[in-house]
Amino acid sequence: MTQIPSPSGSTVAEAEAFLAAHPEIEAFDIVLHDANGIGRGKIIRRHELLSFYKGGRHLPISILGLDICGEDVHETGLIWDQGDGDLRAWPIPGTLVALHGTRPARGEVFMSMYDLDGAKMTSDPRHALQAQVDALAAEGLYPAGAFELEFFLLANDRGPDGKVQPARDVLDGRASAKTEVYSVDHLHGMLPLFSDIYAAAALAGIKAETMISEYAPGQYELTLHYRADVMQAADDLMRLKRIVRAQARSHGVTACFMAKPVEAYAGSGMHFHVSMLDAAGKNVFVEAVEGQWSDTILHALGGLRATMGESMLVFAPHANSWRRFAAQSYAPVSPTWGVNNRSVALRIPAGDIKARRIEHRPAGVDANPYLVAATVLAGIRHGLTHQIDPGPETTGNGYTGPQDAPPIPVDWRGAIEAATASEFLKFALGEDMHRTFTAIKAAEYARVARTISEVDFDLYLHTV
Repeated sequence: MTQIPSPSGSTVAEAEAFLAAHPEIEAFDIVLHDANGIGRGKIIRRHELLSFYKGGRHLPISILGLDICGEDVHETGLIWDQGDGDLRAWPIPGTLVALHGTRPARGEVFMSMYDLDGAKMTSDPRHALQAQVDALAAEGLYPAGAFELEFFLLANDRGPDGKVQPARDVLDGRASAKTEVYSVDHLHGMLPLFSDIYAAAALAGIKAETMISEYAPGQYELTLHYRADVMQAADDLMRLKRIVRAQARSHGVTACFMAKPVEAYAGSGMHFHVSMLDAAGKNVFVEAVEGQWSDTILHALGGLRATMGESMLVFAPHANSWRRFAAQSYAPVSPTWGVNNRSVALRIPAGDIKARRIEHRPAGVDANPYLVAATVLAGIRHGLTHQIDPGPETTGNGYTGPQDAPPIPVDWRGAIEAATASEFLKFALGEDMHRTFTAIKAAEYARVARTISEVDFDLYLHTV
């Protein structure tokens, strides 16, 4: 294998220092995230880590052309069109961490895909986000942000009706089918699990912050510290999902990141808070007089609003994603914007003027944060470049919706069609990532469409 300098910027010295500091670690998860945000890769032994940092690791190109089930999607052009040859994955600097509570002790490192000559493999979601970050930097702007993580803790077994049910408290086995929104006492029953989540996050260098009992039985929200680097914010979200899933499993419950696992209650979002800094670190969204919005934040809102319809597949990428959107559900149903208003899609939160930001609310927790962030940044760029007016602020009940709102798809199929035809989404993701992502979604739609569900038998077996 020809030795080339690591195109990701990783160094052997980082791996050597980590091994010296952690003599107990015996193996490492090396993780690449695909279009669906699924971690794919290998577990390597301790003695293999240095060679990984010296020369990368060969992986088949098809690893980035898989659907949600891990099946090849030939329409991506990443399977037999390329002879399913190997490319080279390289470790991402700063992502090498120890894992909490593993026996024997293990570590984890994220990686990204490159061609054999070191060029970026542009169907890698991480590269799509980096391209938008780089484009903004060329314009003297530097995005900062954080994601919110909403999730369900479910029992491992289904209920008598065959549906999922909230997990019993890991502390004492107590059961509750109540909403328990914002109940502090309810949180106490999961404290042993939450303590392990916080410990694992701290070990990984993630500042996990507030835990909330959310608006459905078994639903929780965990907030993350705001990052001056949006790529780091996306890494935090990806890693925290892995942490929550692993720690829940170790406590005998299931962490669920479906957007809508329970039909009678609210779904789980992945709200993205984003602001924009200049070269001096000043937040350019801040207005001169509080409440008199700057042209910068208004144009950013205008761009996000104008591009939301053709971008919805990124924010709601799965069949189940579309069950989350319903009136009075805390999930937006039209491209509205407002101030201190949770019924809109684009919210300017209340708070210190210095922390002025946009809360982008359409994405479900099942979305890929790298692609969400790339698309949001591209939408902001579009609005700033074309000085797009976002229209009037929505006040009161945003679910009634303004009549002049740009249309958004009403279902998954419509979102796939809109995304496939979208020149903006090609601009946001890059042509290769756009082709890969939309081909995978089309294949998944076909899989779902040909599946005969229990709903079919319930509605039609004895009636038609």
